[in-house]
Amino acid sequence: MMKVSPYISFNGNCAEAVALYEKAFNSKANIELYENAMPGVAPAGYVLDAQLQIGGDTVMLNDVMPNMPKADIGGNIMITIKFDEADANAMIAGFDILKDGGEVSMDWCEVPWSKRFSLVTDKFGTRWNFCQN
Repeated sequence: MMKVSPYISFNGNCAEAVALYEKAFNSKANIELYENAMPGVAPAGYVLDAQLQIGGDTVMLNDVMPNMPKADIGGNIMITIKFDEADANAMIAGFDILKDGGEVSMDWCEVPWSKRFSLVTDKFGTRWNFCQN
């Protein structure tokens, strides 16, 4: 069986993004910091690797090392969160958390492929697509 996990890179503010996503999706990330795994490679607090469970899937996150090209935040990727009616309240709450300081492209509406649909770009530039099954 194959699985695909999105990997989001940040420019030194990954820990802040992880805290927001933990709150939005009521989850706790496993975080490895550079100072623990690779001392002296990056400033204190930089995230080497974080893994956050959302439903049954994993979103991976990190900070780009200072000697690497900066991350192109947002770019051409969007993370889709598909949810059932039973999870609707939790997903609406998550959307509300992500829109604080971000930008809503499409507020909750019905579309041909979903009873409840929305698009938001969070304050870190990550685009999220919420879609009720």
